[in-house]
Amino acid sequence: MLMANTSSQTTQKPPASGFSGFLDRTYHISERGSTLGREIRGGLVTFFAMSYIIILNPLILGLTPDSTGAFLGAELATGDPTAAGAGIPLIAAATALIAGVLSITMGAVANFPIALAAGLGLNALVAYTIVKMPGMTWVDGMGLVVLEGIVILVLVLTGFRTAVFRAVPAGLKTAISVGIGLFIAFIGLVNAGVVTTPAMFDYVPGNQPGTPVQLGTSKSIDSLPMLVFFLGLLAIIILTARKVRGAMLWSILGATVLAVVLEQTLEIGAKNQGTGAGDNPAGWNLNAPALPDSWVQIPDFSLLGQFSLFGSFGKIGIVAVVLLVFSLLLADFFDTMGTMVAVGGEAGLLDKEGNPPNIQRILVVDSLGAIAGGAGSVSSNTAFIESASGVGEGARTGLAPIVTGLAFLLSTLFAPVVQLVPYEAATPALVFVGFLMMTQVTGIKWSDYEIAVPAFLTMIVMPFTYSITDGIGMGFLVWVIIKIVKGKGREIHPLMWVTTAMFIIYFVLGPIQDLLVG
Repeated sequence: MLMANTSSQTTQKPPASGFSGFLDRTYHISERGSTLGREIRGGLVTFFAMSYIIILNPLILGLTPDSTGAFLGAELATGDPTAAGAGIPLIAAATALIAGVLSITMGAVANFPIALAAGLGLNALVAYTIVKMPGMTWVDGMGLVVLEGIVILVLVLTGFRTAVFRAVPAGLKTAISVGIGLFIAFIGLVNAGVVTTPAMFDYVPGNQPGTPVQLGTSKSIDSLPMLVFFLGLLAIIILTARKVRGAMLWSILGATVLAVVLEQTLEIGAKNQGTGAGDNPAGWNLNAPALPDSWVQIPDFSLLGQFSLFGSFGKIGIVAVVLLVFSLLLADFFDTMGTMVAVGGEAGLLDKEGNPPNIQRILVVDSLGAIAGGAGSVSSNTAFIESASGVGEGARTGLAPIVTGLAFLLSTLFAPVVQLVPYEAATPALVFVGFLMMTQVTGIKWSDYEIAVPAFLTMIVMPFTYSITDGIGMGFLVWVIIKIVKGKGREIHPLMWVTTAMFIIYFVLGPIQDLLVG
């Protein structure tokens, strides 16, 4: 890659004059062996590779109620907080807006070819764990995201972020990413109705309970919506294997078109049509693809600022707040550092020690992404590994994410289109992202039980308990126990002692609260 870059630089034409010359000098385009055309193409390719987040983020956040039964943005959109999916257009508009602003900021401030958007896994933690805790609301959950961003920003500015990074064993860092990948894939399968929970808990004397989960409603592919899901997943696999840019986006679009055609011709309808859960077992699992009244509308950004910075403290307690913030922090900045190095390596921009240029600026903008994502009610924004697709197209500078950001801003006008997308069309991307995150599992030394067992527990506990926090806590706790029983307590970083102690309290918080109440 470096040789290719060097060759490109030796044949590079002198910088142009005028505006293109200004861009060349400002972003070091010729110096890094690129051209204005490559930067524009790379920015657009990155947008198409990661723009699925405009669809997936609203579906993850907008169709999941908090502990009070309220859906994100529903009250702002309709006045009824319990209207499932009503806030999806608002979430889509805010998702695109914040991704656009942050990507442009990354390009302008750090001059590095990485774009930002709402992070998958981070939004899952907010939607499926944080806002599900007793008393927690969406504004409380987004407040925790803002707090996490502030903590990361402080860690960056003080240099403490590196210390925290070194405190967690590398194998556990990898296991956290892999576990989140498995969790995301499981969420995708459940939300698409591919994996269902039979009535095993509706026990009838004399009858044997069924399995905890199964394929579809009859242990088979028994509906057209399920077929749409599998066709969409197959499309992603084929397009990715053929190295088609934006494979996930094209799959979502193609599956959505197929879903709309099926719905318009056969009137399949939603699975739950109002008379009871699952009263239409062959229907669309969460939302039927319906054509919008208008394809373009002025975006509604009323979700911006809908967060409560300290509201969660009085509802779940300071210990739970600290643990959740730490969980967000771990999932956020470890992925970012890995993405930063991976994209920089692909672009040939790393120094001999493996560090990218302007590392401090990159990390500051990424930290601001968490703050902006929480303040905008779209969850933490982080660096996207899909930026590597733009680098593969030739992007080498911050001009590429600026182009990506401008494309995101333009997409805010098309929020109603998101309502067309059923879960069966969108969730194949979740499953495939889970696969991409799973590929990191080779970074764990499985022959070393000291790290392999905690890593394994981290990965499996996340999807099996439907909680990212539980997985991280279990892995940390077992790792510390193994170190202690092997007489290696001195190898445990002080931060790991503190974190593990908090996780012990977290795991027994329910019984402690019962004792205090009693």
